[in-house]
Amino acid sequence: MPTVIAVANQKGGVGKTTTAVNLGSYLAAFGRKVLLIDFDPQANASSALGYSSNDGGTIYQGLIGEAEPQKLIRPTMILNCHFIPSASHLSGALVEFVNLPEREYFLKKFIDKVRNAYDYILIDLPPTLSLLMLNGLLASGEVIIPVQAEYYGLEGLSQLLSTLELVRSNLNHDLKVAGALITMYDKWEHLSQEVAKNIRRNFPYYVFGVEIPRSVSLAEAPSFGKPILLYAPYSQGALAYRRLASEVMQQENPITAETKEQTGNNM
Repeated sequence: MPTVIAVANQKGGVGKTTTAVNLGSYLAAFGRKVLLIDFDPQANASSALGYSSNDGGTIYQGLIGEAEPQKLIRPTMILNCHFIPSASHLSGALVEFVNLPEREYFLKKFIDKVRNAYDYILIDLPPTLSLLMLNGLLASGEVIIPVQAEYYGLEGLSQLLSTLELVRSNLNHDLKVAGALITMYDKWEHLSQEVAKNIRRNFPYYVFGVEIPRSVSLAEAPSFGKPILLYAPYSQGALAYRRLASEVMQQENPITAETKEQTGNNM
């Protein structure tokens, strides 16, 4: 069965899009077939993969039934890694869908048409609690929560956990927390160390062992329309996302993940 993972946090600027793009790239490099859906009207994941607004349809057309998924899926520069772009007009769905029945399940119905073609489907969600985020959570089986290694990052974490509990209790959707991911970590900074220690001590779910460092390369890569795997494959940021992909695969199936990683070592 394919694994559908939402990458979410109600606080912006925590490395959510960076994580979605680079996790997807490394999962594909390890031999998995990956689809990344940019479900944020800011469309940062789309531009990070080299998409231009003149390149055709987006996830919005898929949601409203104007285009089938196969018309929207685009290749990346990494084999077996595909994406569906977003654009600013996706925000219009908030108004258009508000009075429609089952408006929370539009993205799930869309994904159901292609889910069996992929091993992993990653959804980059907007950093606000809205109908778009709700669609993304209900379309997913798991959620990865990037948490910036700063004090205010802890506030966004608690807000999202409250949202997930509401989804579980009110919409009867058993959404698994795959883990919290510590991002923008500076091993020489006392605050980063304390926040990371606090998260590992108190977070009620899994915390990924890898910490994503503050990295110039990670910040620069989107401006070149490339994931870190292609822009700076030997940088600390690249090595960290490689480890994250290994951890995600390990959760799925330890034996299969080990085999896939050995295959990926040849990349």
